[in-house]
Amino acid sequence: MLLTPPLSLYLHFPWCVSKCPYCDFNSHALRGPLDEERYVAALESDLQAQSAALAGRALVSIFLGGGTPSLFSPRVIARVLATARTCLAATPDLEVTMEANPGTIERGRFAEYLAAGVTRVSLGAQSFDDASLRALGRIHSSDETRRAAAELHAAGLTNFNLDLMYGLPGQTLQQALADMQAALALAPAHISHYQLTLEPGTVFAAQRPVLPDDELAAQMLEACMQCLEDAGFARYEVSAYAKPARRCRHNLNYWSFGDYLGAGAGAHGKLSLPESGCVVRTVHAREPRRYLAHCAAVTARRVPRADLPFEFMLNALRLVAGFERALFESRTGLAWEVVTGPLAQLASRGLVHNDGSQWRATPHGMRFLNDVLLHFLPETPKTTGGFALSTAV
Repeated sequence: MLLTPPLSLYLHFPWCVSKCPYCDFNSHALRGPLDEERYVAALESDLQAQSAALAGRALVSIFLGGGTPSLFSPRVIARVLATARTCLAATPDLEVTMEANPGTIERGRFAEYLAAGVTRVSLGAQSFDDASLRALGRIHSSDETRRAAAELHAAGLTNFNLDLMYGLPGQTLQQALADMQAALALAPAHISHYQLTLEPGTVFAAQRPVLPDDELAAQMLEACMQCLEDAGFARYEVSAYAKPARRCRHNLNYWSFGDYLGAGAGAHGKLSLPESGCVVRTVHAREPRRYLAHCAAVTARRVPRADLPFEFMLNALRLVAGFERALFESRTGLAWEVVTGPLAQLASRGLVHNDGSQWRATPHGMRFLNDVLLHFLPETPKTTGGFALSTAV
C-alpha cells in the first residue's frame, strides 16, 4: 500500500556569475543586474499555489539550490523561507541548506543567512588547486574557499558541506589527495566527493579535456576514501561522507524515495497520492523568463507503475545501508514480488546483499551501480501521459 512519506522543499535559484564548462544543471549566466525581488515574488506565488494541495503535511527539510543562491541577499532569503513556513508546517528541527559559491559571498553574510533561517551550507569548493579551478571555469580561488569556511565557523554555521571533485583534467593521485587534505583541514561536517563526468550538452562534452583513466580515477577514490575514514567521516551514500549525526537529511529523503515539492525555474518535484495510489512528478519551465511569466504553471505526470521499481532503486541503492523491504512497498505501493527476481539475479553475482529484510549494494555493486540499476528497467514501452496543471496535484 502506498503511504505518505516525509516531505521536503526544493527552491531553485537559476543564475550564476558564469556557466562552468562541466555543468549540466539548470543554471544561467547573469547578463545584467539580478532582479531578486521579482524572482522571490514568483517563488512565493509558486509556493502558495502548490502548497494548497498539501495541507497537513510538514516539511522535514528545505534546500536552496542552483545556480548560485548566495547571489541573493539574506533579506530576500529570509522572506522566501518565511513564506515557506507560512504555506507549510515545519518540523521543530527543520534542516535548511543553502548552496554557496565561495566567489559570491561578501564578508559577514553567513551570519546574516543564519539569522534568515539557514541552518546548513553546501560550499562549492571543487578543488584547492588554483590551476584546476581555472580549468573548471570556477570564479573563486582556493584562498576564497578557506576564507568562506572560516566565516562559516565564525558565524556558528559549523554544519557545512564541501563539494570536492576528483578525476580532474591532468590531475595526479597526489593532487587528488592534496585536495582532500586541504578540504579536511577546514573542518567541515560533511564532504561530497564525486568524479568529474562529461555530461551531454556541456562545453566539456564538445571540447573534451584529457581526464585520468578509469584505473587512476579508482585509485583516487580509494585513497581519498581512506583519508575520509581516518578523519572520522562515514560514507553513507555513493559520494556522501559525514561526521556523526551530520548526514544531509534533505538528500536522505530523496534517496529514501520521499516526497519533495519543487519551486523555481526548472525545479522538479515528486509527490505521493495514496488516495489514488499513484506517484506524480512535477516540473516547471526551465528558462527563467518563462518561469517568471507563468510561475504557478506546473507540468505533472503520473509515474507508470512499471517505472517505479527503477525509480526507487535509482535512489535507495545509492545508500550504503540500502533499504528495507517495507520501505519499498510503502513508497511505491507495489508488491515485493515485482523485484524479487532482479534482486536474486544480482545477489547471485555478488552485486547486492540482504540481511533479513534489509537490501543493499555490495562494495562491488556500488562501484558498478549503473549496471545494477539496469536490472530494474521496465521491459515494456513507457506511457507517461503528461498533462498541464495551474497548481500542484
